[in-house]
Amino acid sequence: MATRGAKPKPARLRVVSGTHRADRHGDAAAVEERAAESAAAFGPLRMPADLTGDAAEAWLRYIEPAHWLDASREAAAIAFCELWAEFRGNPLGFIASRHGQLRAYMNELGLTDERNRRQERDGKTADPAARYLG
Repeated sequence: MATRGAKPKPARLRVVSGTHRADRHGDAAAVEERAAESAAAFGPLRMPADLTGDAAEAWLRYIEPAHWLDASREAAAIAFCELWAEFRGNPLGFIASRHGQLRAYMNELGLTDERNRRQERDGKTADPAARYLG
């Protein structure tokens, strides 16, 4: 079910982006420490051994480069990869509700948010307008 308003930002993002308010969110150092503890508790996201074919390819293509994901998102990442494999196997039979689920998983994992992508690759700044500047 849809909810009104913007989704709350994660604590670490509030601190980094400068929108953290001590009167509302508490001490910034404590928030940063709790966020680091949480990330360490879950650990890194690892590809399950039973993922094969298009699902494994989706993991390597979309989940592996997503440096912001930790093991707390494992179930959503696996479901996304399985849906992607289903889509690749039969794109014409992939019904509209499945498309909605696939998009929802992509959104939940942050795969559709350009702000999550790294701005620097191979020592060069990734400028989307650079190809037009000659």
